[in-house]
Amino acid sequence: MRRSKKFAGVDPQYLAKQRESLRRRNRKTVLFNDQELAAIDEYCRRFKVKSRSAMIRQATMERILTSLSEEHPTLF
Repeated sequence: MRRSKKFAGVDPQYLAKQRESLRRRNRKTVLFNDQELAAIDEYCRRFKVKSRSAMIRQATMERILTSLSEEHPTLF
């Protein structure tokens, strides 16, 4: 039995909406001193990181999400 193309996969409108919601539109600027930048450059060289912005974004978000989950609000 062959499925019709209508039900073959995920709804294209849903995928487009999902893709649009993940789009990065907000910009923040971060300044590093010489030692911090040297550490970032060394890390990227050593671990062959191709995108410094993606690495910094991931590290930042991991820290934020971990902190939020550890310090969740309590009733008392």
